[in-house]
Amino acid sequence: MADASSQVFALVDVNNMYVSCERAFNPRLRDRPVVVLSNNDGCCVARSNEVKALGVKMGTPWFQMKDLVRQYGIVGLSSNYALYGDMSNRIMMILRSYSPNVEVYSIDESFLSLNGLGGLWPSPTAMGQAIRAQILQWTSLPVCVGVGSSKTLAKLANHVAKKVPLFDSVCDFTNMSAARERWLFERIDVGEVWGVGRRIAAKLHDMDIHTVQDLKNASPRDIRARFGVVMERTCQELRGLSCLALEEVAPPRQEIVSSKSFGAMAVSLAELEEAVSTYIARAGEKLRAQRSVCGAVHVFVQTNPFRQQDPQYSNGLTVPLIEPTNDNRILAGAALLGLAAIYREGFQYKKAGVMLMNLAPGAIRQGTLFDAPREREKSVRVMAALDALNQRFGRDAVHLGSAGLAPRWAMRAENKTPCYTTRWDELPRALAN
Repeated sequence: MADASSQVFALVDVNNMYVSCERAFNPRLRDRPVVVLSNNDGCCVARSNEVKALGVKMGTPWFQMKDLVRQYGIVGLSSNYALYGDMSNRIMMILRSYSPNVEVYSIDESFLSLNGLGGLWPSPTAMGQAIRAQILQWTSLPVCVGVGSSKTLAKLANHVAKKVPLFDSVCDFTNMSAARERWLFERIDVGEVWGVGRRIAAKLHDMDIHTVQDLKNASPRDIRARFGVVMERTCQELRGLSCLALEEVAPPRQEIVSSKSFGAMAVSLAELEEAVSTYIARAGEKLRAQRSVCGAVHVFVQTNPFRQQDPQYSNGLTVPLIEPTNDNRILAGAALLGLAAIYREGFQYKKAGVMLMNLAPGAIRQGTLFDAPREREKSVRVMAALDALNQRFGRDAVHLGSAGLAPRWAMRAENKTPCYTTRWDELPRALAN
């Protein structure tokens, strides 16, 4: 456990990330109610403040919002993950110019270690305001900054920075008086604490722990006895004792899943084979990015459970591999073998997916009786070429033939904006008279 007195963390969070990215390239969307929709334009995964004020909850199905759309002119956009991911990378590059130690927590959040940087700025608040100004100038994205002596406190400070206008989007608990901090903590529900979900919050309420201050005052030993060591650490972190270190390198995934609902029902084995091959390509790309190999492939299919008038069917099968690999061709072969075994005619399939299991570092491979070193080396070169070409010319520039060319089942995205920053043919156009 790190020395609490030497720890200072900042959490930088983009406000309404997906909506803000869309507004950065289309100023006409500013001050308008905007939502970004999930795959196949299904439900809301991002909401502007104007939409939140209308009481629309995260995950609300788009078709249920028709009356609100007509009444308030809500703009619904298809998700544009290529744009959001690239804008996120640009922000992370800016943050690394402020601190050498950055943990990318999610697409719109990053922790920074400010240890030893106190002499560079008059205060953490001044540094936070500089971060905000540079990110806004370079990307047009608004951010909030929270500073604390633990990651949990930094996360909570970021919440305060968003909710309390007095702080001007930057809240620093390290330079706040005990009385003011207590005043804030007594007015924030315990459910806002990082790591406290709905179920734990309900149990805490039953214990008469309703606010952040109540949890801070609670006995860590009692909290551990009731909820375990993770919640005990949360309690200690609220007291300023840093228990969670900065993770500058994300640990390799133990499983990789690639799955999406179809834009149109798949009714044949050929269509499902195209989908499964496409998902294998996505998963294989992630597998090679973390330099791992896969020991088994799980494939699954399902119909639409919400269409109760249709016959229902779902199934899955795990196919073990003779030798761990990250070669898309071998992974696809195993997945298609499993798909053929579970496929049943006469059903309209809404979703399919694959899961890569038994992952291990690529450098560690146990030999088999049928080892072919030359074939393995050839596989590595082929996949490296595949990834390089797709990185240079765009995803799926080169792909497995079994993935098809123009799939009917492809994800629906009727209101998707251009990939302004990642495709030459979709760059914004400036017209001069």
